[in-house]
Parts: sequence; structure tokens; C-alpha cells
Amino acid sequence: MHILYHASKEDIFGIGLIEELGRHGYKLSPGTLYPTLAKMQQAGLLTCECRTVQHKQRKYYKITRNGIRLLNEAKVKLRELYKEVVEGT
Repeated sequence: MHILYHASKEDIFGIGLIEELGRHGYKLSPGTLYPTLAKMQQAGLLTCECRTVQHKQRKYYKITRNGIRLLNEAKVKLRELYKEVVEGT
């Protein structure tokens, strides 16, 4: 969900995402993240575009319509969980 959220805000790339998620307490290695991004791409949740940055190839990922749909569904469930657990309703 966190990956889809960030991809919905801007194009994301692996190392940048590792750093962002690290600020939230997640400790991901490239060996964990990149296969996850590839699976999300195969599932049609993200698209990938290679760009040259500082003379190096970098893969940028963007959310798809299916990814947006899944993110929105997850937000509904997260709201329900928040109401139950935090608000006690």
C-alpha cells in the first residue's frame, strides 16, 4: 500500500523508495524491494520506464489505473480498520 501511495503522488525509483520507506521505519534491501516492484509491474499495478540519471540507467515506476483502483480499495479498508481499532466504533 505504501508503495502504491507514493507512486500515486510521483514517479518512484528503487533507492529513493528505500530511503522514503526507511523514514517510516521500514528496512528494505534492494533484494527485497526490486522483486516486489517487478511483481507489482507484472500484476499491472505499476508501469516502468528507464531513464538516464547522472550517466546511469534508473527505472522509474508509475501507478496504473489498476494500481489506483487497488489503492482506493485499500484506503476504504484502512479507514474501516482505523475506526474499529483507534476510534472504537
